[in-house]
Amino acid sequence: MTTRPFRFGVVAGHANNGQDWTALARRAERLGYATLLTPDTLSTFSPFPALAAAAAVTTTLRLGTYVLSAPNRTPGQVAWEANALRILSGGRFELGLGAGRPGAEADSSRLGFAHGTPSERVSRLAATVDAVADVPILIAAAGPRLLRLAAEKADIIALALPVQATEDQLAARLDELYELAGDRFPQLEINANVAAIGDDLPPWLLRQLGGEPSGTGILTGSVEEMAETLSKRRDRLGISYVSINADYMEAFAPVVRRLAGT
Repeated sequence: MTTRPFRFGVVAGHANNGQDWTALARRAERLGYATLLTPDTLSTFSPFPALAAAAAVTTTLRLGTYVLSAPNRTPGQVAWEANALRILSGGRFELGLGAGRPGAEADSSRLGFAHGTPSERVSRLAATVDAVADVPILIAAAGPRLLRLAAEKADIIALALPVQATEDQLAARLDELYELAGDRFPQLEINANVAAIGDDLPPWLLRQLGGEPSGTGILTGSVEEMAETLSKRRDRLGISYVSINADYMEAFAPVVRRLAGT
């Protein structure tokens, strides 16, 4: 398996005001994070203007959607927005796409879009990828249809598994992806998200986990232990692109300093 250098992203989608938002972007860049990733939900900032603001106050930080819900925009609209942000950021934009997270039907309804069937959403995502040019494409995938599409068209694949997923479940998805991608597999960058670090988890996450703080979406232990966990995961599974909830950006920074680029 090809071993890519580590890179790290911060997932953030809200701040009290514009000054706090741009300060977050500058801080992420100074701490050594490679990418600022913004979700696509109606409870967070609209990703394109938020990322444009972050681009204006940074120089090396890449910007990415994590991930746009394909049902909620036309392919032409996404291509237009993506091209603008590509130019405004000096080529630092990465377009992340998904077919709609669980519960996203409510966002589609409020925005006036039909959420569609799973098959329709995958078709919309494929049409969106085809409409966009000149930006790296990340596709969030877990099921067979999206993994197949990602294997064919993505540059980066985000493994859209729950926080409590085990190492073996990650491995099973990557085995499937390996078979689907064939000769393309070494070209793919694999991303996995870390929702929290440490033992003091937020109540919303504990509820999601059923009170059991375990899974590959959580990292515990010392800086050295967390770095070792990620290194072993990369060696075994090829996961080299790790994103972290912005609430843990500062606490996770020593791991970034230890591993980024290695």
